[in-house]
Amino acid sequence: MCGIAGVVSRASLTGEELGAVEAATAAMVHRGPDGAGWFSEKDVPLSHVRLGMRRLSIIDLANGWQPLHNEDQSLALVANGEIYNFIELRQELQSHGHRFRSGSDCEVLLHLYEEHQLEFVHHLRGMFAFALWDQRRQRLVLGRDRLGEKPLYLYAEGERLWFASELKSLLATQRIPLELDLDALDSYLHFGWVPEPQTMVAGVRKLPPGHLLIVDIASWSIREHCYWRLEDAAAVQGDGVERVRAELDTIGRQIVRSDVPIGISLSGGFDSSLVAALAHRHSPETVQAFTVGYAGMPAQDERSAAQAFARDLDLKFHHFEVSLPEMLEAFPQVCHWRDDPIADLAGHNYYAVSREARAHGCPVLLQGHGIDELLWGYSWAVQAVRCSIRNAAGDRIGRLEALWRQMPRSWARPELARAAYQYAGSILGWRCLSPAGNSSGVVSYDLSDTYQKGAFAAAATYGERVRGHLPGAGAVRTQFLSSADSASRADIQLVALLCRGYLLQNGLAQGDRLSMANSVEQRLPLVDYRLVELLVGIQKAAPMYESTPKSLLHEAARGLVPDYVTQRPKLGFTPPSAAWLAGLRERFGGELRRGTLVQARIIAPHAAARLSQCTSRFSAAADLFLKYLVLEFWHRGMQAVARGASEGSRDRAWA
Repeated sequence: MCGIAGVVSRASLTGEELGAVEAATAAMVHRGPDGAGWFSEKDVPLSHVRLGMRRLSIIDLANGWQPLHNEDQSLALVANGEIYNFIELRQELQSHGHRFRSGSDCEVLLHLYEEHQLEFVHHLRGMFAFALWDQRRQRLVLGRDRLGEKPLYLYAEGERLWFASELKSLLATQRIPLELDLDALDSYLHFGWVPEPQTMVAGVRKLPPGHLLIVDIASWSIREHCYWRLEDAAAVQGDGVERVRAELDTIGRQIVRSDVPIGISLSGGFDSSLVAALAHRHSPETVQAFTVGYAGMPAQDERSAAQAFARDLDLKFHHFEVSLPEMLEAFPQVCHWRDDPIADLAGHNYYAVSREARAHGCPVLLQGHGIDELLWGYSWAVQAVRCSIRNAAGDRIGRLEALWRQMPRSWARPELARAAYQYAGSILGWRCLSPAGNSSGVVSYDLSDTYQKGAFAAAATYGERVRGHLPGAGAVRTQFLSSADSASRADIQLVALLCRGYLLQNGLAQGDRLSMANSVEQRLPLVDYRLVELLVGIQKAAPMYESTPKSLLHEAARGLVPDYVTQRPKLGFTPPSAAWLAGLRERFGGELRRGTLVQARIIAPHAAARLSQCTSRFSAAADLFLKYLVLEFWHRGMQAVARGASEGSRDRAWA
């Protein structure tokens, strides 16, 4: 696990460019506090490539240093991530005569490439972003894992390509102007995150998940190749419970491969409990549990439930509280560490739990992300499938049905609170029961609350610079869909959208950046691509969106996770949002009104004042205030990096 950075150029690299890679690498010390390494071509008159890395030692602590090379030194590799099936791959490659220099999991990439060339990526099971230099072919191969757990940012500068694991790292080269992408801004204010491959910085993009990028020096051709898509999973016939159970066992065995202690972010819910049970089954001596709580034990506090399950497993258990003052103090820095603007209060929990794990000697942390996106854990996503099916059939008579389906089915407090919130949204105007969909008939994020708030109110907040650029308001609903998706069923398209949208760009992105900010490697067993393919394949054979969420997984986990966990109502990784928003408004409202976004004419001054003063959590203003505040502190931090400011200077900019 580490951070990587580099540049490839058709012309010979200058000393200044070589130094810029070192600056980019130095900006990622948090991703790799244990050491650094660099590669440039040797014994050639022109050097076209420079690779850098920072290492967080997880496997083969003594010898797994990068860059890694094959036997004759014709290949060089820097890689970020973990290859979970490296033991099996290593045994196979050794049987073919390959010789290994280390016990590093990433070394298998070099020998697989020798065997299979660009097809080698199909053999990998894990999370990764890599840069592989092929000296003989004079080409650089960049790659990213299938679900996008590991990031890779790109910036083209003429016949020169810069890349890095973090946006901060690219900006630290001081080769990239920090100019906001106004189309990305519009999307951000709808979704709360920037849809990939866009970033908030004009000219910088991300290599999409499941893609390779190949740069040939002689012709200076850059080719991008998609090697995997969730939608292409084969249909799975018959009862899938046993197959899911077997896959979970394989994942549990591979996910705990580590030469350092492992922590688990444990809530009282099913997903993290399943991960804990899988890890404990295969590594009972090395796993510890970490649970976050809140002062006063509000409804979101799951420490008691988590502790009960940890006691059943005989896990070493750590719990801690996140207070409002602590959150407020860390908020600007957390916005910076995210690397992308992501408006999610739960981000502080990711940051805090990884910090706690590191403090207790666990530089690996398991999380339970992914199943809600794969198995219909969001009510609005189920409603989106129904609306999409009606659209495809040309049925516009469904508004009363849609309203009825969203009425509370009991007098339980959470359902009544949700109904009141939805009713208030309808009265205030931001909530619409009949989304327009798009040309393919698919309704997606336009049903989510945060999207509807952005669609309703974002345009009225824009400063003159944004109004002059955008002819109209509203992020494009179809931006996650490709033409090939139109043949897929609506439910499979929605699963793909959830995984390429909210999961990738909120959950996975925050988890990676905020754990690595504390020099902790996050592992996500439930987004293992073989499990993802299996669950999608089962749904292709028999739709699951109308069934009880996660019922298939509950059955597959029988005997691992007790019924009292399975039957517990879902709470999510959610802080006391109302109190936190009020605290942010009181502490930082003035920062938004006089901030860099107002100065840059991104947000209108009157809008910044209005958003900072609105106290109703039912209005669109509360949602937009958080989005703009996150963007404000993100922008200040990135400005400081682009200027080459020290960490202390950045702290003063936030104060």
